[in-house]
Amino acid sequence: MNRLLSFIRSNRSFWAIMCLSIGLAPFVPEPHIWGKLKWISGGAVGMTGLDWFDVLLHGTPWILLILSLIIPKPNNQHPTN
Repeated sequence: MNRLLSFIRSNRSFWAIMCLSIGLAPFVPEPHIWGKLKWISGGAVGMTGLDWFDVLLHGTPWILLILSLIIPKPNNQHPTN
Protein backbone atom coordinates (compact mmCIF):
# COMPACT_ATOMS: atom_id res chain seq x y z
CA MET A 1 0.00 0.00 0.00
CA ASN A 2 2.85 2.38 0.80
CA ARG A 3 4.39 1.77 -2.62
CA LEU A 4 1.09 2.61 -4.32
CA LEU A 5 0.68 5.82 -2.32
CA SER A 6 4.29 6.74 -3.02
CA PHE A 7 3.75 6.10 -6.74
CA ILE A 8 0.64 8.28 -6.82
CA ARG A 9 2.31 11.06 -4.84
CA SER A 10 5.56 11.08 -6.83
CA ASN A 11 3.90 11.40 -10.26
CA ARG A 12 2.04 14.71 -9.88
CA SER A 13 3.33 16.07 -13.19
CA PHE A 14 2.22 12.93 -15.00
CA TRP A 15 -1.28 13.13 -13.49
CA ALA A 16 -1.51 16.80 -14.48
CA ILE A 17 -0.60 15.96 -18.08
CA MET A 18 -3.12 13.10 -18.08
CA CYS A 19 -5.82 15.47 -16.80
CA LEU A 20 -5.11 17.92 -19.59
CA SER A 21 -5.18 15.19 -22.24
CA ILE A 22 -7.38 12.19 -21.37
CA GLY A 23 -9.19 14.01 -18.58
CA LEU A 24 -10.50 16.74 -20.87
CA ALA A 25 -10.57 15.11 -24.33
CA PRO A 26 -12.46 15.64 -26.60
CA PHE A 27 -12.25 19.38 -26.09
CA VAL A 28 -14.92 20.60 -28.51
CA PRO A 29 -17.68 21.71 -27.92
CA GLU A 30 -16.87 21.30 -24.19
CA PRO A 31 -14.55 19.02 -22.23
CA HIS A 32 -16.03 15.53 -22.18
CA ILE A 33 -15.80 15.02 -18.42
CA TRP A 34 -17.55 18.36 -17.86
CA GLY A 35 -20.45 17.25 -20.05
CA LYS A 36 -20.70 13.93 -18.21
CA LEU A 37 -20.64 15.65 -14.80
CA LYS A 38 -23.43 17.98 -15.92
CA TRP A 39 -25.39 14.95 -17.11
CA ILE A 40 -24.92 13.21 -13.76
CA SER A 41 -25.84 16.35 -11.80
CA GLY A 42 -29.01 16.54 -13.90
CA GLY A 43 -30.08 13.11 -12.70
CA ALA A 44 -28.15 10.85 -15.08
CA VAL A 45 -31.34 10.08 -16.98
CA GLY A 46 -30.57 7.87 -19.95
CA MET A 47 -26.97 7.06 -18.99
CA THR A 48 -25.88 3.60 -20.07
CA GLY A 49 -23.07 1.40 -18.80
CA LEU A 50 -20.81 2.78 -21.50
CA ASP A 51 -21.45 6.32 -20.26
CA TRP A 52 -20.50 5.34 -16.70
CA PHE A 53 -17.34 3.67 -18.00
CA ASP A 54 -16.59 6.88 -19.88
CA VAL A 55 -16.91 8.87 -16.63
CA LEU A 56 -14.52 6.43 -14.98
CA LEU A 57 -12.04 6.67 -17.86
CA HIS A 58 -12.03 10.46 -18.06
CA GLY A 59 -12.33 10.96 -14.29
CA THR A 60 -9.50 8.68 -13.12
CA PRO A 61 -6.68 11.14 -13.93
CA TRP A 62 -8.48 13.84 -11.94
CA ILE A 63 -8.93 11.53 -8.95
CA LEU A 64 -5.26 10.53 -9.04
CA LEU A 65 -4.14 14.16 -9.31
CA ILE A 66 -6.26 15.14 -6.32
CA LEU A 67 -4.94 12.17 -4.34
CA SER A 68 -1.36 13.08 -5.22
CA LEU A 69 -1.96 16.55 -3.81
CA ILE A 70 -3.59 15.46 -0.54
CA ILE A 71 -1.58 12.36 0.39
CA PRO A 72 0.90 13.44 3.05
CA LYS A 73 4.58 12.67 2.74
CA PRO A 74 5.60 9.70 4.87
CA ASN A 75 7.26 10.33 8.17
CA ASN A 76 10.80 9.00 7.69
CA GLN A 77 11.48 8.77 11.39
CA HIS A 78 11.98 5.21 12.54
CA PRO A 79 10.97 4.26 16.06
CA THR A 80 13.90 3.69 18.35
CA ASN A 81 14.03 0.41 20.19
